[in-house]
Amino acid sequence: MRTLTTATTVAVLFSSAALAATPALADSSKPLPVRQTGDIVVDGVHRQVFVSDPLNGKIVVTDYAGDVVKQLTTNLSGVSGLELSADSGTLYAAVQDLDAVAVIDTATDAETTRYTVGDKPLSVALAGGRLWFGYGGAAAGGIGSVDLTSEQHEVTLDQGGSWYSAPLLDAAPGTNVLVAGAPGQSPVELASYDVSSGSATRLASTREAGSNLGDFQVTPDGKDVVVASGAPYYQQVFRTSDLNEDGKYVTDAYPNSVAIAPDGTLAAGIDGSYEPDVYIFRPGIGEAVRTYDFPNTGHTSGSDLLADAGLAWAPDGSRLFAVTSNSEGVHSLRVLTAPTKAVTTVTVDAPATAARGKKLTVKGKVTAKAALPAGTRLTVTRTDLDSPKGKALASATTKADGTFSFTDTPPAGGKVKYTVAYAGDADRTAGSGSDTVAVSRAKPTLTVDNNGKVYSYGKDVKFTAHLGKTYKNRTVEIWADPFGSDKPNKLVKSGKVNSHGDLSVTLDLKRDTKVSAKFSGDSRYASATASATVGARVSVSTSVGNHYTSKYTWNHTYYFFHKNKNPLITTKMPYYPGRQQKMELEVYYQGRWYPSDPAYFALGRDGVSRVQITGDHGGDVGWHFRTRSSYVNSASGDIVNSTTHGAWKYFTFTR
Repeated sequence: MRTLTTATTVAVLFSSAALAATPALADSSKPLPVRQTGDIVVDGVHRQVFVSDPLNGKIVVTDYAGDVVKQLTTNLSGVSGLELSADSGTLYAAVQDLDAVAVIDTATDAETTRYTVGDKPLSVALAGGRLWFGYGGAAAGGIGSVDLTSEQHEVTLDQGGSWYSAPLLDAAPGTNVLVAGAPGQSPVELASYDVSSGSATRLASTREAGSNLGDFQVTPDGKDVVVASGAPYYQQVFRTSDLNEDGKYVTDAYPNSVAIAPDGTLAAGIDGSYEPDVYIFRPGIGEAVRTYDFPNTGHTSGSDLLADAGLAWAPDGSRLFAVTSNSEGVHSLRVLTAPTKAVTTVTVDAPATAARGKKLTVKGKVTAKAALPAGTRLTVTRTDLDSPKGKALASATTKADGTFSFTDTPPAGGKVKYTVAYAGDADRTAGSGSDTVAVSRAKPTLTVDNNGKVYSYGKDVKFTAHLGKTYKNRTVEIWADPFGSDKPNKLVKSGKVNSHGDLSVTLDLKRDTKVSAKFSGDSRYASATASATVGARVSVSTSVGNHYTSKYTWNHTYYFFHKNKNPLITTKMPYYPGRQQKMELEVYYQGRWYPSDPAYFALGRDGVSRVQITGDHGGDVGWHFRTRSSYVNSASGDIVNSTTHGAWKYFTFTR
């Protein structure tokens, strides 16, 4: 099982002095190329993590960022328990299917030798100058050892009595106390041994260690062992001397992992989908100072799950490594940074609204499992339109209950954000919170001329936006939105108004158009929009064909047709999908023009409509007629132009 030796701890602490100045890293997660996990240990000297995969028969090696740097795959079928030597130079791995313990040089991550041991070794631990291993199949478990001080590395089996199956083992670095526990039993059998003589002499045993053992670890001083069993729903603590209960660390249902840092800080994990997965405890304190709740990276409602015995500390306590898996069987190595620091939460409560230039009060509270002392200084920043990057205000200080308050007079209106932050310390993370205030601003005057006017097709029209008094911003945008879905609203001019507050633009009007002026506001005046909607007529031209002559008579130009000819009336106007022209026909009788029913005719894509006036024109001889074509908003099939009437065309028939 995991062991963090004194030598390793000293080496890492010494080498980490230069690291203290580097910024704290955020928690991260990287995929692990495994199908199952057996054990995890951390090499602080070479800054690498070893994770065993019994199913694939390999050991995955990652760096401290969780990136895979090597995979040890040479004949390691069933590899499970891992243990590091006191100097972190050697990794011992129990290889069940080969009845052996593999010995790996951590500097090169290469196997240097292999000890043939008892049947199916499951776990390994260093204590009393020997390498101990739990071995054996069903109803044939036992404890054996390898004498590391001998050149022959003699193997001794059948120590410490019989076990139902191969037990898990652990020992504190540099001590002579070995603890064994039986996985898969209910209730769990737990035993402690004195191994100072080279053999395992039982000190105590108990059946009070719950059921379904997931993990256990001996405290760095060797006095206690912390046990994670599926039940009870907390990590139990037993004295190694007599295995009497010596406290507990309360977590939640199905504890399955324990990792203890050299300073005694405890990481306790559970197999839970809907509760925090990892709990951090200070030595001897039963309330967690911090918890971690893993996200869901699979396709179920529950979170990713922590592996049994899936936690391990970096020897300097700067990181906690956790092996997890999701519902799709994907395993990950999570790197949890600054795990011993209590999470700091800052809440800020500012008024919802306020008047510019008037004093307001902001309140809040700072909370952490490790409470901040009264008088703790907090930085305060105000972000507004005048200070978009933030302006530092006088610091606030906490009261004994963590609350704080301060006053400010906002010089700018609009959205004003107050951010309060705590820098963090050795026991607490940094934290910040913010709240916003809607601060009032004056309403500016903004107008656009020409509203409601109608212009000829293609007319160049000047539009002027007028902006009244403001604070600093004198820029106005002018937008033109022609009617019709095929023409977008478009920015046609942007600039500062002149000394009279005016900004003008000339538009070529070919459609009804909404012209808008927009002022984005400034720190004392609110944003504003003004608009004018103007009409644009269409161009309508009408020509007459098939006549034999034309002349000015009866106060108009008349077209003359033989009675056997149909007048051809050709109308042209700007095309728009679905557009029709309205044709009217009138006859003159006794000093008055009388209309017939009008008709609508579709325009071609070239904007042309050709209509013949048919009939028995023999009866029309001598009568005066007139016709005209028009565009009628809506009735002509669209609403993008204003109603426009073409000129009347006059004609008559002769024999």
